[in-house]
Amino acid sequence: MAAVTLAGSPGPNSRSTALLGLAAQRLSDEGLRVRNIAVRELPASELLAADMKNPAIADALRAVEQAGIVIVATPVYKASYSGLLKSFLDLLPQSGLKDKAVLPIATGGSNAHLLALDYALRPVLACLGARVVVESLFVADGQTDFTDGRITLAPEIRLRLDNALANLQEAHSWLISDTPIIANTFLPTFAV
Repeated sequence: MAAVTLAGSPGPNSRSTALLGLAAQRLSDEGLRVRNIAVRELPASELLAADMKNPAIADALRAVEQAGIVIVATPVYKASYSGLLKSFLDLLPQSGLKDKAVLPIATGGSNAHLLALDYALRPVLACLGARVVVESLFVADGQTDFTDGRITLAPEIRLRLDNALANLQEAHSWLISDTPIIANTFLPTFAV
């Protein structure tokens, strides 16, 4: 199974990117092939011009298309996900996340930014056809120690990350099993 991580932070040294790295490492440790895409490393002018013929952008879009699992991480700016991430998500076709299990992750200065995931990012992921978007993971700055690009999570955040990744893998297993959808049969952590 292939997984893709999308780092939506404009900075190379960010909490959201470091948290995404932990998630990617956990999936890799469990035998999944993980492709990490830092959107900030894509050619900026081509990204903003929506030049999908650019080799780097085309390759990133192809990686998302081929993945069964997608993890999206972003810092929260002004009550929303990053504009950089928005620029990339806008390049995906309407069904760009079809038949994928998706985990949205965000970091922010305080819990006041918590709803940005559910009111800003989740609707976009659903609009792109994500069949299952598992419960979002928001981490406030005070819930981590972030020094020299390395992140250490508070125990309760580490547990929430572990649970989110387990739910993500379970959702993906459900998707590939081709089990028919029956109303109200999903685990409470799934949003379909």
